[in-house]
Amino acid sequence: MVKVEKLRQNRIGQTKGDQMFSVLNYLILSMTLLIVLYPLVFVLIASLSSPETVIRGEVWIWPKGFNLDAYSRVFQNKDIMSGYLNTIMYTIAGTAINLVMTVLAAYPLSRKDLKGRNVIVMFMMFTMFFSGGLIPTYMIIKNMGLINTFWAMVIPNAVSVFNIIIMRTFFQHTIPNEVQEAAVMDGCSNMNILVRVVLPLSMPIIAVMILFYGVGHWNAYFNALIYLSDRDKYPLQLILREILVQNQTQDMMDLNSESSSQQALVAASIKYAVIIVTNVPVLLLYPFLQKYFVKGVMVGAIKG
Repeated sequence: MVKVEKLRQNRIGQTKGDQMFSVLNYLILSMTLLIVLYPLVFVLIASLSSPETVIRGEVWIWPKGFNLDAYSRVFQNKDIMSGYLNTIMYTIAGTAINLVMTVLAAYPLSRKDLKGRNVIVMFMMFTMFFSGGLIPTYMIIKNMGLINTFWAMVIPNAVSVFNIIIMRTFFQHTIPNEVQEAAVMDGCSNMNILVRVVLPLSMPIIAVMILFYGVGHWNAYFNALIYLSDRDKYPLQLILREILVQNQTQDMMDLNSESSSQQALVAASIKYAVIIVTNVPVLLLYPFLQKYFVKGVMVGAIKG
């Protein structure tokens, strides 16, 4: 009742132009939500429907001919399961390395007593616009002995300059200098200040970094395409690429008992199921980090 009363008071204080503007905003946002959300919903519905109904265009907003055969074939496929495990390992290890490297770079750059910090930031920003290129990078990775290894998926992208700048800005404008000075007077070293003072107050930006880096590792396939040759090291996204782009679904179908038309129908259903299985973990992670994510992005990106 209190919320309804507040809404009524807000409407009374608005002019007709403001009310029309609000209505127009709601309409545009609702249409945008529908345009963005419906393809995701359709993929989920199609993966749960009979392939025949999907091909005939009978599936719109509700599954028809409820069928979980595509999911059973997906989870029985050894490549997808090994890719799932590899991607989880790459994501956890890569995100941990990214987070440690970003914090260790951003915190010193946020300190006013670091001489030449602006010059260091300029050199770091230079790498955002100019790089050595693909071939020199490959030669470096090869000379380091990382080709076709686990570390080829986490070391080359160990840190992002863009994320360092966001975290540095957060430290500068959110962590009061007085708190750090008080810690120094209490005898804390720089490392103790970082661990005991700065990091506990930086959960919003840490959540943002976890989401940025985690999603990046989960969706990464280009490095695997270049640096990995053993199929048992492939991440899930590279397996998904083979299924969607190269149309490799033979391993998930019974070629002896199914006709060519049935195989085509099953292949389409398998593609929808693989997309859902691939994206569910990220979709489940975001709601838990949403509160910190919005706060961290606003504070870390607007100020400074």
